[in-house]
Order: sequence, then C-alpha cells, then structure tokens
Amino acid sequence: MRNREEGPYYVIERESGSGVGPFLLGALMGAGLALLFAPRSGEETQQDLKDRAVRIRDAAEERMREAQDQIEDRLEQARAELMERVDAVREAVDSGRHAAGEAREELEDKIERSKAAYRAGVDAARTAASEEKKAGDAEPEES
Repeated sequence: MRNREEGPYYVIERESGSGVGPFLLGALMGAGLALLFAPRSGEETQQDLKDRAVRIRDAAEERMREAQDQIEDRLEQARAELMERVDAVREAVDSGRHAAGEAREELEDKIERSKAAYRAGVDAARTAASEEKKAGDAEPEES
C-alpha cells in the first residue's frame, strides 16, 4: 500500500511502434518501394490512364449513340402507328361521307317521287273536278 503522504506518482506506459511517426515512416517507405518496383514509368502510367479515359469516353459515346438509335426507332414506330390510325380514321370518314352522300341521293330521289306523285294526284283531282263541272254544266236545269 502506498502512503498518502508521499504524494502522487505517475505511471507512463510506452508501447513500442505506436504513434504518428511510425505510421508516416511506414507510408513513406511503402511509397518508395512502390516507385522502385513499379512495372511502368510515370509517362507510361500517364499514357495508360489517358488510353483508359479515351476508351471509357468512346464506350460512353457508343452507348449514347445506341440509346439515341433506340429512341429514334421508338419514335419512328410511334409515327408509323399514328399514321396508320390517321389513315384508318380518314378511311372511316371517307366511308361515312360516301354513305351519307348515297343516303342523301336516295332521300332526294324519294322526295322527288313523292312530289311527282303529289302533283299527279293534284292534277288528277283538278281534271276530275273540271270534268264534273263540265258534266254539271251540260245538264239542263229543271225548273
């Protein structure tokens, strides 16, 4: 047991290899070794990165062209379907107009026949009335 009169005492524990210094030293050594054992020079690595960037750009452009082609194909299909429907509607309207024209001609023909029959009836009635009047005028009057 410790005596309180002796005062406080401090314990400092040291672990070997801990802290920021050894970490930085390890990082620098790793970077140096990576440069020493790198399979390519800096220029080759830069060229490789440029080539990869060009390939990625080309692939993106190709995908954009494919997407654009698909959109254009879908748009063309939609136009074709729309034109087919417009043509079908036009044919229906033309058929309706033709049928309406035929119905009108038939109705006008019936009206003309009805008018002709009416005139013939009126003429026949006038003729009959006129003949009756002549027959009545031809008989002597009895007083």
